[in-house]
Amino acid sequence: MPSPARNNLLVPEVREVMDIRQASDYLGISPDTLYKYASEGFVPAFKLGNRWRFKRSRLDEWMDRQSDQVAIDAASQDPDQKKPVRPAF
Repeated sequence: MPSPARNNLLVPEVREVMDIRQASDYLGISPDTLYKYASEGFVPAFKLGNRWRFKRSRLDEWMDRQSDQVAIDAASQDPDQKKPVRPAF
């Protein structure tokens, strides 16, 4: 008997090793952005042949570190100091 999650198309299967499309869906960003991040070494990834692969557990650890850093940066920021405004070109 198939598992209930397989019958429900609204629940995507999350594998430990994901391709760029699966990982971009998991992270909520576009595949193009994820490809750029992987190429720059910003996100943990590895190549299998000529295709990028992403381990879910490594992405989870990376997201935890990223969110911890944001919290540290926010706590250390002077509340009276405003962020500089960058001009939009």
